[in-house]
Amino acid sequence: MKIDPFNIVVTGAGAITPIGLDPESFWSNLTAGVSGVRAISAFDHAELDVHIAAEVRGFDPLTYLDAKTARRLERFAQFAVGVVQQALTSARLTIDETNADRIGLVMNTGGGGVQKVVDETRVEVARGSDRVSPLFVPMMMPNIGACQASILNGIRGPVTTATAACAAGVQAIVDAIRLIRAGEADVVIAGATESVMTSIAFAGLSNMHALSRRNGDPTAASRPFERDRDGFVFGEGAGALVLEREEHARARGVAPIARVAGGAMTADAHHITAPRPDGEGAARAMTRALRSADLSPGDVDYVCAHATATEVGDIAEVRAIRRSLGPRAEQIVVSAPKSMVGHLLGAAGMVTALACVFAIRDAVVAPTINYDHPDPACDLDVVPNVARHTPVRVALANGFGFGGQNAVAVFTSV
Repeated sequence: MKIDPFNIVVTGAGAITPIGLDPESFWSNLTAGVSGVRAISAFDHAELDVHIAAEVRGFDPLTYLDAKTARRLERFAQFAVGVVQQALTSARLTIDETNADRIGLVMNTGGGGVQKVVDETRVEVARGSDRVSPLFVPMMMPNIGACQASILNGIRGPVTTATAACAAGVQAIVDAIRLIRAGEADVVIAGATESVMTSIAFAGLSNMHALSRRNGDPTAASRPFERDRDGFVFGEGAGALVLEREEHARARGVAPIARVAGGAMTADAHHITAPRPDGEGAARAMTRALRSADLSPGDVDYVCAHATATEVGDIAEVRAIRRSLGPRAEQIVVSAPKSMVGHLLGAAGMVTALACVFAIRDAVVAPTINYDHPDPACDLDVVPNVARHTPVRVALANGFGFGGQNAVAVFTSV
């Protein structure tokens, strides 16, 4: 059988999230409607208005790193190393001298080493500049996770990091597609990571009135598309997918999980924090992504939504879906993983991508939990509260970020 050389498939996955420290645990809990939102444990939050978060609990960096290397990496970079190693193991991909320069890595993020900046600023103020760690700069660099994963695994092809706010995860997939189709790599691990669990980050977003203050009922706090939502829940985590030319995967005897058929990126050019109310920029990304995959709105079965649980964002995304898909919007299912994992910021798009890939594999769509009172402005089938068994042949992963950045990836069955 002749395989189109432009076909790109998913052969492996990695996930470190608030509801699971590996891909299968994450997916099992996502489809079961398990919330990862709890009281904050990462720092003293007594002076804040927000006391809840979706933290990654139980993560041990020594699972993936020796003690010395772990100490020299911030948490977001430790996550990056972990999901890359998980994904390579899942894909049964061994890197050696014969293929190292044909394997690439895109590991995006939103904030990078924010905690290290805070910590070393305190050191300088309290003890003087000569006490600042000589490792400060490499530890805070946004690309340190990608670089360390490259070093540990011998990845010698293109290794990149883009900071694209909350669109970063889906953008990693689009960038990986382009690297493979440009002939620069046969395999690219596409991932994103984030951990900015600091009081200053919470304070800024809380003062923006972006975060949920449902402190007394944490698991019910993240309510995308729901009438009584009051903002998003701050989260952390990472995810990765191994993207590979299909003929390369089959030549080494690996069965693809799904196909990544296309993707696109656009900008709103509208506002630094708010999306265009009409959803035009996001809709344009969805339409271009489908066109890049040689698909039409009528082919779409599922949209894994960005859906952060802010009123302006949720409504704009529903408008974007309707604008792009037209009448098909009435027939598809849409769901919001952030109802369970919170908002992983730069890593959020990898959660939506993982949900698309596993929905195709298992014919199950994860639910949107905490959906008690429909919002009339969000009148799509959002798979309320209980996962749905339904065939998924074509799925869109949406990722939209501050600054008006939009990214959409298209996954299909093989």
